[in-house]
Amino acid sequence: MPVAVVTDTTAHLPEGFAERLGIRVVPLHVLVDGAPAPAGAEFGPEELADALAHKRIVTTSRPTPAEFAATFRAALDEGAEAVVSVHLSKRLSGTWEAAVLAAQEVGAERVRVVDSRTTAMGLGFAVIHAAVAARDGADAVAVEEAATASALRSRTLFMVETLEHLRRGGRIGHAAALLGTALMVKPVLHMADGEITPLEKVRTTGRAMARLVQLAEDAARGERDVEVAVHHLAAPDRAAELATRLDERLPTSRGCVVTELGAVIGAHTGPGVLGVVVQRPVPSV
Repeated sequence: MPVAVVTDTTAHLPEGFAERLGIRVVPLHVLVDGAPAPAGAEFGPEELADALAHKRIVTTSRPTPAEFAATFRAALDEGAEAVVSVHLSKRLSGTWEAAVLAAQEVGAERVRVVDSRTTAMGLGFAVIHAAVAARDGADAVAVEEAATASALRSRTLFMVETLEHLRRGGRIGHAAALLGTALMVKPVLHMADGEITPLEKVRTTGRAMARLVQLAEDAARGERDVEVAVHHLAAPDRAAELATRLDERLPTSRGCVVTELGAVIGAHTGPGVLGVVVQRPVPSV
């Protein structure tokens, strides 16, 4: 393809999508008690949940500009005329900044870096749409526009068991106002303006799940062919139940993909997190 698409591991693309669409994924780094965690599946959701349960300190760090530069150069060396690199919100991570520095090193005229202002499958859907545009022969400007337009049409909602992990990682922004609430309160949050922001405080997990379904239905109202994703960490049964309820309430969707969060996002949300991403179609010009 004339345009190569690059993203990072927080996109949490469904299995096989990156390979099928030729998307290059640059990993963020996970550290446990200050030491690098094993890469890939050797430190997956189960290992993360175990580490957090045993009060080990799990942190993350961005890819280096050199890692991005190597990926960009490899894509160009293999025949791409340009690269579009799409990443999680710069308000949540230095990943976008590292990609920008690498683009300046490789050649800003050949590498475009996009701040999706979201993460998880909000980012993932944007990357997929960009890759489809690239596969169909779009130039770099059009591929970038496909990613940006998709990200603007996504709605990311989630609930967590506790805000403590988000607080420790400095990822909650205005959600700090929810700290200190009653033990049984389940915070419902969303992505807004590139930040994690509180929506509501719900008394039980069951009510929080019902609220996620209602909010997803509201986001999809009036749209056809919406795409839906459910994320979780160490909560497969709840995720399956949530996906089933979404399929029932969103009859015009293309179906719901379910993916378990990896260590990078999971380190900041903690086990038990449930998330929903609703991707509305981009209107034709």
